[in-house]
Parts: sequence; structure tokens; C-alpha cells
Amino acid sequence: MKVLLDANVLYPTVMREVLLAVAKEGLFTPLWSDRLLEEWARAARKLGPEGEPQARAEIALTRAAWPEACVTYPPSLEARLWLPDAADTHVLAAAIAGSADLILTQNARDFPRHILTEEGLERQDADGFLMELWLAHPAAVERAVQRVAATARDMAGEDMTLRALLKKARLPRLGKALAG
Repeated sequence: MKVLLDANVLYPTVMREVLLAVAKEGLFTPLWSDRLLEEWARAARKLGPEGEPQARAEIALTRAAWPEACVTYPPSLEARLWLPDAADTHVLAAAIAGSADLILTQNARDFPRHILTEEGLERQDADGFLMELWLAHPAAVERAVQRVAATARDMAGEDMTLRALLKKARLPRLGKALAG
């Protein structure tokens, strides 16, 4: 399954790392565009002066780890599309160009299901998507999450519970399922 990752699931670090760790388990193929990666870098500015340079370094590492993930599309594709927020048509264009099955976004309102269906796409939020993958492949998802959690704990220098870490990462259902 090919999944286009919107910038709002790429930018939160733990969410992105969990998604990519699950992808490394072979449960889906991630896709993005240069523009989505640029949105991630710009969003990191809110962390302060170190945010954007750090994000750009992470983007370089992500590109190296997933060299086939970046999709391109002609401007004519984006020009023919319509979404409630015109600033999101590039996301839909990238999903179509990459032959994605799904757009993973935290912004359901701007990706109406009836429009996506016309293009052969679905949308889902990260927590729901990861829950479905966990229900189908519990061991693989748990391995991926445990690797990310160990790294996050080491970097933070604190022993946060898995449930608290995933809740903070806007993955509360997955956190509850894995902690329970």
C-alpha cells in the first residue's frame, strides 16, 4: 500500500518516526513531495532558531533512507484539482502522481472523502492508520514503536511511559492499545 504523508504527519517528530519505523517493517510505502518536505522544514521554525536547520538535516536523512519516496507531478495536474483549501491541492496532486492508495493527514476537513474517492484515494489520520496496522500486524508495529520510544527516551533524557509519549505525539489510541 502506498501512503502519501502530509506535512502535518511528517513534522511532529515522534509521529513521523513511528510512521517511518512501521514503513521499515514493510507495512506500507511512504510517499511525499519536495513541497511537503519544505512545509515540514518551515513548520519547524516555531521551535526557534535551531528548528529549521535541524529539520533540514532530518529531511536529508529521510530522503537518503527513502530515495524512491519523493514524487513529482506536472503543474497541470495540480491546476485541474479542487479542494476546500486551495493550498492543499499539491497534496492531492502528489498522491495522484505517486499512485497512492491513501493520504495520511491530520486535516480531514480539507480533504473531503467524495473528492478523494473520485481520484481513487482515501484519507486517514495517523492514529487511526497505525491502529489498523497494529490490529493486522501487532508484532511489527510494536517493534517499530518500541525502537522509536527507546530513541525518544534517550534523546529526552527522561523515562516517559509509552502511553504518555504516544499521547503527546497525537497517537493516543495507539498508546492506549500498546500500554494496555
